Amino acid sequence: MSRTVTSSPETDESTSRMTGPGKLPFSILLGRMIIRSIGTLHELVAFSLITLSVTLLKFNRSKAVVHPIIRSQIYLAGIRLVPLVGMVAIMTGFIVVGQMISLFSMIGASRYTGLAMVVAVFRELGPLMTAMMVLARVGTSTVIELGTKRAMGEVEALEALGIDSIHYLVVPRVLGLALSIMALTIYFILISMVSAYMFVFMQDIPMKPGAFVNQIVEALHISDFLMLVLKSFFFGTIIAVVTCYEGLARPIRLGDISSAAMRAVMKAILFCVLLDAVFILYWMV
Repeated sequence: MSRTVTSSPETDESTSRMTGPGKLPFSILLGRMIIRSIGTLHELVAFSLITLSVTLLKFNRSKAVVHPIIRSQIYLAGIRLVPLVGMVAIMTGFIVVGQMISLFSMIGASRYTGLAMVVAVFRELGPLMTAMMVLARVGTSTVIELGTKRAMGEVEALEALGIDSIHYLVVPRVLGLALSIMALTIYFILISMVSAYMFVFMQDIPMKPGAFVNQIVEALHISDFLMLVLKSFFFGTIIAVVTCYEGLARPIRLGDISSAAMRAVMKAILFCVLLDAVFILYWMV
C-alpha cells in the first residue's frame, strides 16, 4: 500500500527560504557567475575565430555586394562621428590636459609636458574614449539592427538562399568599426593636442608652439605608434564582434533586443578595459 507524504506549509516556507535564489550562498552565486562568464567567453572566442576564417577566405568574394557595405560601415562609424569626436577631443584637451600642463608649469615641471601628453592622450584617453563613443553610437544600433533581422527571420532567409550571414552581416561591420576607430583615434589625439595648447596660450604660460611640439615628439617612440594602431584596431574588433554576437549568435525575440543591447555594451566595455590593462602591464614591464 503506497503512502503519500505531504509537507506542511511551514516546511515549504522554510525550504524556500533556504534554497531561494536570493538566499543562495555567495560561493554558489560566484561559481555560477564564473561558469557563465567562461561559457560566454568560449562562445565569443568561437564566434571570433569563425569571423576571422570567413574574412580571410571570403574577403574577395562578392566584392560588388560586400565591399560597399564595408564603406557604408566606415561612413556610419567614422565619418558621421567626426563632429562628436572632435567636440569631446576639444573638451578633453582644454579641460583635462590643459589644466595638467598648467599645473606642471606652476610647480616648475614644464619639461614633462610632452611625456604627460603622450601618456595621457596618446596611450590612454585617445583610443579608449574614441572606442567608447563608437560603442555608444554604433554598437547599440548594431545589436538592434541584427537582433531585429534575427527575430524577423531574415537571417534564416539569407542562409536559405545560400548567403553566408557571417560574410554578409558580420565581416563588414568588424572591418568598418576597426578601421573607423583607428582613424578617429588619430583625429581625437590631434584635436586634443591643439586644444591643450590653446588652453596654454590663454593661460599665458611661457611655452612656444615649437617647444610644445618638440616635447611631444621627443616623448614619442616607434612602439607608441605601433601600440596605438594595435589598441584602436582591437578595440574596434572587440566592439564589432561582441555586438554582432549578441544580435546574431542565438535566437532572439523582439522584446529581448533591448536587454541584448545592454549586455553587448557591458561586455564590450569590460573586454576593452581588460585589453587596455594588458597594454598598461606591457608598458610597466
